[in-house]
Amino acid sequence: MATQIAATDEVLAYVEDISPPEDPVLAELRTLTAELPGGSAMQVPPSEGRLLSLLVALTGAATVLEIGTYTGYSTLCMARALPPGGRVITCDINKKMTAIAQSFWDRAGVADRIDLRLGDAQETMAGLSAGTVDLVFIDADKQSYPAYYTRSVELVRPGGLIVIDNTLFFGRVLDPAADDPGTAGIRTVNELVQSDTRVETCVLPFADGLTLARKKPA
Repeated sequence: MATQIAATDEVLAYVEDISPPEDPVLAELRTLTAELPGGSAMQVPPSEGRLLSLLVALTGAATVLEIGTYTGYSTLCMARALPPGGRVITCDINKKMTAIAQSFWDRAGVADRIDLRLGDAQETMAGLSAGTVDLVFIDADKQSYPAYYTRSVELVRPGGLIVIDNTLFFGRVLDPAADDPGTAGIRTVNELVQSDTRVETCVLPFADGLTLARKKPA
């Protein structure tokens, strides 16, 4: 029986070597983001961006909801995978970071597919109709993950997909001494997903932990 391979720097470099390369716009955005405080930790890795793009295509998602924009790397990856007329509704509170994102979306030619909502994501989610979203990607403030997930299950259509980032949270979920709000939020959402009979789930030990929750067909 095979065991989980250790994701060493060498293995991760090999993954990039055998994967489709980032185009110049994505590569430049990654470089710029890495220079920001905490940028490398907050940005999804290229492999996750490719997976998000593939998930949008595989699900045929026309309406994507993203909770947490940052500098817009994941937004750009998902927007490119949309069918004609599709859109990503992306939520954030940081005007400075999302201004960076918008400049790269313009350069990539996908700005018309992205609907940026600045403000409280829970308020934005409250204004959306149930069953109208095909895919949700949650990657924002960890203490609010339980609320984001709970509303996402209502918003996503039957057969739709919820993708939750950072569900292993640097391994802090296993540390009994880690009782900060972020870690507590991740533990709570993991328990919610596990016990939710409305979804079929898979937790991937990938990047910082990625949970896929597919809403069961009606």
